[in-house]
Amino acid sequence: MSPIPKGGTVAVTGAAGFIGGWVVRQLLDEGYRVRACVRDANDESRTAFLTAMPGFVSGRLTLHSADLDHEGCFDAIFKGCHGVAHVSHVSNYTDMDYVSRVCGHIIKSVDNSSSVTRVVVTSSTAAVISEADIYELVRRPVCNEDRYPDEMSPKRKAERPGQGYSMGKVLAQNMFADAAAESGGTWEAVTCCPGDNVGPILSAHQQLGAWQQHIKKMLEGEYMQNAAYRPWMTVDVRDTAEQHVRMLENGEIGNGERYIAWSTETRDVEDVCASISRLLPELDFDEPEVTDPFPDHIKAREGELRSIWQGLDLRNDRARSILGMEFIPLDVSIRDCVESLLTVGGVQIKRSRS
Repeated sequence: MSPIPKGGTVAVTGAAGFIGGWVVRQLLDEGYRVRACVRDANDESRTAFLTAMPGFVSGRLTLHSADLDHEGCFDAIFKGCHGVAHVSHVSNYTDMDYVSRVCGHIIKSVDNSSSVTRVVVTSSTAAVISEADIYELVRRPVCNEDRYPDEMSPKRKAERPGQGYSMGKVLAQNMFADAAAESGGTWEAVTCCPGDNVGPILSAHQQLGAWQQHIKKMLEGEYMQNAAYRPWMTVDVRDTAEQHVRMLENGEIGNGERYIAWSTETRDVEDVCASISRLLPELDFDEPEVTDPFPDHIKAREGELRSIWQGLDLRNDRARSILGMEFIPLDVSIRDCVESLLTVGGVQIKRSRS
């Protein structure tokens, strides 16, 4: 299947989110027409940043209300689109039947569009490395697109912390790829698996997202140790958005393929916090100590757990060689995130002299 035409029309689900907002902006910058799908197009607290984009004034960008829990919500929106960037999250990752139902009705809207030829499904590196048994990372330390979590582990259950999210992402990828194959080649689905997204927010409500929220807490004077002492495995949100666009328009990729989006740069959470003062000494930032909430039996394994994470071999060869991606350094991502939290988010920093 050929890529979407340059200047074509792309629907973006989850367009008010951190990744979705940047996908919209990147598509507009590349000359595409965008249909931004949000839960409530009239909620200015979440959509004002979209309507402030130049493409909205000209009509290249349009906003559409679509609650993905409602079957058929994308039917009219997808008609006439060449591509779909399916970025939005479901509301519950502990119920795989629910995840399947949502994927099913979105797929039906793609099928009914008679125009969409490529869908990029936003997944996560959780669909690559989120293991119910952490020692599986020792047995299989190479982390590339061919790696999947051990689905046969008896501990891999949707109700376990983190596992439902990973399972839901794998399920979505497979459902879209299988449906595209069954379409007889009328459309294809490819998957983007981003790492820990860091970078500038576009709207104040985005400060509540996962990794930028951790940086927000640091600025305010407190933050928590990361789960199982895992280091941040990062990608700049602008690179994630660019990779989505390249996956929509690249003619070399085919149905069912997935591409990891991460720089392969890692940093412990304490070092992320220390980076703020190093990168922006003018802030006079009062760097807090990390809070370790884990019980003693987990703290006793800290050295072992850190060693397991350090032993991973993170790869992004496919994104670099086929999509031509280059990745923004983490220092730039942290600096730009901090400055956007202060200016766009209105975060009040805890300063040494305050």
